[in-house]
Amino acid sequence: MIIADDHALFRQGLRSLLALEGIEVVAEIEQAGDLEAALEATPCDVLLLDLQMEQWTMDQIPELARKAVVVVLTANENVETGLTALRLGARAIVQKRFAIESLMTAIRAVTEGLVWMPPAMQAALVGQDGTAAKKLTPRESEIVRCVAVGMRNAEVAARLSLSESTVKTHLTNIFQKLGIRDRIELTRYAIKSGLVTVHDH
Repeated sequence: MIIADDHALFRQGLRSLLALEGIEVVAEIEQAGDLEAALEATPCDVLLLDLQMEQWTMDQIPELARKAVVVVLTANENVETGLTALRLGARAIVQKRFAIESLMTAIRAVTEGLVWMPPAMQAALVGQDGTAAKKLTPRESEIVRCVAVGMRNAEVAARLSLSESTVKTHLTNIFQKLGIRDRIELTRYAIKSGLVTVHDH
């Protein structure tokens, strides 16, 4: 894992906490301009990336996401900012005010191929109507919205009062209809198509 943050105390504290969880930090990055070179020189599975680094923009996320799974760390609680990061290729949004348990939950989720975001962001997004894609049935649209906020199949089933096998069947059909391969692509589709919409706080 690599930590990219321009505050040394934060990096060092986070590194110590991750070590207690058995996670090795292979590099720390202080300057945004060093990000891509560091990822080339020191391959890693996960990049913990501070959104507020100086001389850095979110437009760099797509390139970084090709080299590692990007978990965004931010003090910004704006839903729009989080969705933009996800749209560009981040897999998780973790707010800095949260405890280490939230970060560990996010890391476990992304390593399982899921998307993770704070509960408040999930609450703002799940169940909204949006402008649903015409290809999907109302039930399929509901399932896509749930998946887009990082719910596992069992959680989707419980929320929609379905069996887990029914959810799996729906997801198989959704993937085929949309030509999508996995949950990450489905999340991006949901954001771009309006199935998941934004309440700007």
